[in-house]
Amino acid sequence: MAGNTTGSVFRVTTWGESHGTALGAVVDGCPAGIALAEKDIQAALDRRRPSKTISSTKRKEADKVEILSGVFEGRTTGTPISLLIRNAGADSSAYLNLKDIFRPGQGDFTYWKKYGQRDWRGGGRASGRETVARVAAGAVAEKVIARAGMEVLAYTVAIGGIEIDRKNIPTGRELLHLTHANALFCPDEKAATAMEEKIAAVRKDKDSLGGVVEIIARGVPAGLGEPVFDKMDADLTKALMSIGTVKAVEIGDGCAVAQKAGSQINDQMNKKGFQTNHAGGILAGITTGQNIILRAYCKPIPSIGQEQKTLDTKGKERKIEISGRHDVCVIPRIVPVCEAMVCIVLADHLLRQRAVING
Repeated sequence: MAGNTTGSVFRVTTWGESHGTALGAVVDGCPAGIALAEKDIQAALDRRRPSKTISSTKRKEADKVEILSGVFEGRTTGTPISLLIRNAGADSSAYLNLKDIFRPGQGDFTYWKKYGQRDWRGGGRASGRETVARVAAGAVAEKVIARAGMEVLAYTVAIGGIEIDRKNIPTGRELLHLTHANALFCPDEKAATAMEEKIAAVRKDKDSLGGVVEIIARGVPAGLGEPVFDKMDADLTKALMSIGTVKAVEIGDGCAVAQKAGSQINDQMNKKGFQTNHAGGILAGITTGQNIILRAYCKPIPSIGQEQKTLDTKGKERKIEISGRHDVCVIPRIVPVCEAMVCIVLADHLLRQRAVING
């Protein structure tokens, strides 16, 4: 199975299944001498765990990380860092009646067609559970970029059509404070309350919701990104699109630029620098030194309790209602995953640029 590794210099390989013994990541290319402890990674993993909101799954996993290699006396050694997160709360019994049935919206059918078999226990490798390894690796990447003055913050801007009021959203440290003030990672308290109410109503209907996550990377120096095929925006988009729930990504003004004239979206400059940031901090695939601004559009959770039509592995038409422990909305749990993937890409391009400068 190819496609489990990302990065050129800072390389991350993830492994494991939803109901397997464990999941994990191997981070190769991390510079030596960076302070790193399990508690640093654990803080990120705890943000990804199910919250007390009505949107979250009832599956409880401690997600305790173990560093198996690559760290000695509290600092990275420059050798591969192996991270392990054991599964403790897996219950495959709820999937027994679905093992020969393709769940609508899931990877069951496509995995079957590609490999001729599939792990029916919670979706196996296609489960959102695999993102725990991304978050662990992203915590290492965050350490790398922080030394260069970069930071990444993601937050919820929409759930089920309910959007934040951007006029009331601050910038800087206050944005971080508001984002962490509620379980939905939404910086607009009024919108967060309305989102919770809609999630509660949808749960009663045995349905699910999608949403939008915005990610801001601050302190990114100008000059990161590789033309032509490894543009910064291309790699960031690929990283976010590799998350199972994400179906579209915007950078800067995004799709809105198609409706505007060049005079409206060109970021003009003066001696103080760029006057606007319609491009989202990237031009010609290379960072401008401004904030990188991205939005990830997430589909609703496909596992719903309503009756749906589908097929089984023998081609017979079936009707199913999916029970079990499932999120109603992928948000807020996807927010730290988006942060992790952006950190991984930035770490890779930072180290690639250093290789260019140092020859």
